[in-house]
Amino acid sequence: MNIIIAGDGEVGFHLAKMLSNNDHNITIVDPDQELIKMVESQSEALAITGDSTSIEVLEQAKVKKADLMISVLHDERINIVTSVLAKKLGAKRCIARITNPEYLTPHNKQIFKALGIDAIVSPESLAAKEIGKLLRNPAATEIFDFSEGLLSLFLLKLDSKALILNKTLDNIAAENEHLDFRAIAIHRDSKTIIPRGNDQFLENDMTYIITKPEGINEMLRLGGKDDLHINTVMIAGGGRIGKLTALLIEKEMAVKLIDNSLERCNKLAAILTNTMIIHGDIRNLNLLEEEGIKQTDAFVAVTEQSETNILSCLLAKKYGIKRTIALVENIDYIDVSQRMGIDTIINKKLIAASYISRFTLRANVASIKCLHGVDAEVLEFIVKSDAWMAGKQIKDMEFPAGAIIGGIVRGQESFIALGNLVIHEGDKLVVFAIPSVIKKVEKIFSK
Repeated sequence: MNIIIAGDGEVGFHLAKMLSNNDHNITIVDPDQELIKMVESQSEALAITGDSTSIEVLEQAKVKKADLMISVLHDERINIVTSVLAKKLGAKRCIARITNPEYLTPHNKQIFKALGIDAIVSPESLAAKEIGKLLRNPAATEIFDFSEGLLSLFLLKLDSKALILNKTLDNIAAENEHLDFRAIAIHRDSKTIIPRGNDQFLENDMTYIITKPEGINEMLRLGGKDDLHINTVMIAGGGRIGKLTALLIEKEMAVKLIDNSLERCNKLAAILTNTMIIHGDIRNLNLLEEEGIKQTDAFVAVTEQSETNILSCLLAKKYGIKRTIALVENIDYIDVSQRMGIDTIINKKLIAASYISRFTLRANVASIKCLHGVDAEVLEFIVKSDAWMAGKQIKDMEFPAGAIIGGIVRGQESFIALGNLVIHEGDKLVVFAIPSVIKKVEKIFSK
């Protein structure tokens, strides 16, 4: 696939690196010459220094032959103009990064579609929704729903209270006659394991689990997770993610939002009617204690500085906070941040990549989740009417070693993937896969 990426920072750079590893022809357009040099040295993408709203630059990038145009600059106005021009100049499909909530309503999305923008991605909005979901399900480190919650992916960190420690999958299956969930991956010592029957669960394992809604409570019980409830939340940072998170949860939870910009605090006070807005520096320990951090259930750090978010979450842990969530933009920090004790890491680049990746696959994909802290993805493939696998049992499918089927959605029903389960036309199969085998899995569903 011929893909053009217009960016002005790390989101575009990350997408270029990720997609160039999947046999796509990538051209990246960026106004920053230094970043362009970095792209050229670290990926096989063709790099062009220039303004993506320039017709001359787009033609230089061969926009007429583009299967996909992705515009992810920080300025959404540039993304809109870039996408509209690219579509008029021949690009088959255009995706624009847009963060203004006014533009994200269903009605306004249709207006953009009429202009030639096929899809809108808002990493900040997606990040806020993910944080809201985690605060409502505080036992999990990461959550992602497939088919509107008919199946869900949970990430649990196993501590000493987990009832499955030192047990194998076969042991757990023998002790529990019917389970509505399945472990699909274990992240241990920076390595990802796809568990088989004789693999054991160990303390500190990061375990990825596919579950039906009715299996969540039993999954949490076996994982040793307390029935936590978040009533009070402190948010550090009043930028777009902090503001959107507060808007999502302020009617369910008592929210305090701290930001060091007086101008921003005044604007937030006019928008957030049920949130206490505090002007101050999150690094000020006296301020945190005065605002009751010791009595707070959850701490969310989403300032523009990853280091500040990491350190403030570690500090919150010292105060006994039950749940910490940090926005970490440097992907290299994610694994070490989790090992340091932060409950959940949010990364906008991975969130944007999750949304955009499905547009680059030949197979029919309903959704993709790029996982935080582990080099793997979970994809929801739709079985086509003429697919060779329709009518066959799961055990008859020859899957590569780095991939596993976790569950199936059929209409309004969901099933945990067992070997004798028959695949039907139209089924949605949730598949966990490491990067090196994603293309092989895609080919299986493209046949």
